[in-house]
Amino acid sequence: MSLVDTPERRQLRELTRAFLTREVLPHLDDWERAGEVPRALHGTAAKLGLLGIGFPESVGGSGGDLLDSIIVTEELIRSGGSSGLVAALFTHGIALPHMVAAAGARTGGSLGGRLAGVSSPGDDSLIERYVRPTLAGTMIGALAITEPDGGSDVAAIRTTARRDGEHYVVNGSKTYITSGHRADFVTTAVCTDFAGSGELTLLVIDKGLPGFTVGRRLEKLGWHCSDTAELSFADVRVPVANRIGAENTGFLAIMQHFAAERLSLATQAYATAQRCVELAVRWCRDRETFGRPLASRQLIRHRLAEMHTRAEAARSYVHEVAGRVVSGEPVVTEVAMAKNVAVAACDHVVDQALQLHGGFGYLRDAEVERHYRDARILGIGGGTTEIMNEIIAKGMGL
Repeated sequence: MSLVDTPERRQLRELTRAFLTREVLPHLDDWERAGEVPRALHGTAAKLGLLGIGFPESVGGSGGDLLDSIIVTEELIRSGGSSGLVAALFTHGIALPHMVAAAGARTGGSLGGRLAGVSSPGDDSLIERYVRPTLAGTMIGALAITEPDGGSDVAAIRTTARRDGEHYVVNGSKTYITSGHRADFVTTAVCTDFAGSGELTLLVIDKGLPGFTVGRRLEKLGWHCSDTAELSFADVRVPVANRIGAENTGFLAIMQHFAAERLSLATQAYATAQRCVELAVRWCRDRETFGRPLASRQLIRHRLAEMHTRAEAARSYVHEVAGRVVSGEPVVTEVAMAKNVAVAACDHVVDQALQLHGGFGYLRDAEVERHYRDARILGIGGGTTEIMNEIIAKGMGL
């Protein structure tokens, strides 16, 4: 019995699978075409306790840790969902942790221990106003870091927040914001010194504030059921009480939560690979060419064996690294390697799975077609493959 294979976590898998089968699969194709999942789905997931997995009960969560979150993500995809579904339904996984950690720093909680001394008097209020309602499924949050000219360079953020009494006046823009259209609030990285100074602060900005504009819905290659938007801020007045932690501590907060985000993307990658192996095996057993099933041919069997090996190896490594993160080890380099290993496995497997499906794999009716499209973002989001390689090289002393 491994760390991720305990009786409790088996039950969590079963609960996740039942939720997906009953609440998602009958509608997923329609949501793909609509460009978003319904808000009601968040409430349903919250009632089952799935939305709050990985968040402490003290802030309205369901308890558990990173490994429990990984199990939910893995099972959603392996049971027929998609990484796009995970992105749409669990955006709060990147929108809320900074608030939870900052409040934990004030109370001495374990989640905030690393941020001790950088909390803000308003942090407890943020839990009540944003964290609890989001984990209850009544609000949707997003995280806004990326800018049109910034890409992966977080320190180069140019959106500014100038202090004016009990408010900050925010000006700038963000792009590629997951759940940006549906979000009720956006956890936003801003410069509280001068543009591009690297002195970052996190502010929670409510949709509907004067000057806050949600731009066009961005049309994407994949993740069709996950809405993505551009945001702009023109003299938006944000209460100081909406600041997360102390001023100029945003860069540290962002860096500390990258590990969980990257491991989530790594999980989506290996789980997508595993699902595509299952789909390919099923297809090759059923599909006959020249009077024989595809799976009867050695070339096909060996290709499937290689796909399976890559997916399982990626899964094992991601689980190992996640376990070390949960135990508190500083594994920045290993997290980067886990993401790249899982993404590389996914890229190979989805390509081979679609090829094995032939012409049918190219149709929207084929599940493998959706995975092929969705997989491409995994080597970009949360830090590109190239950025991960830079982190790995630094860890090697290069």
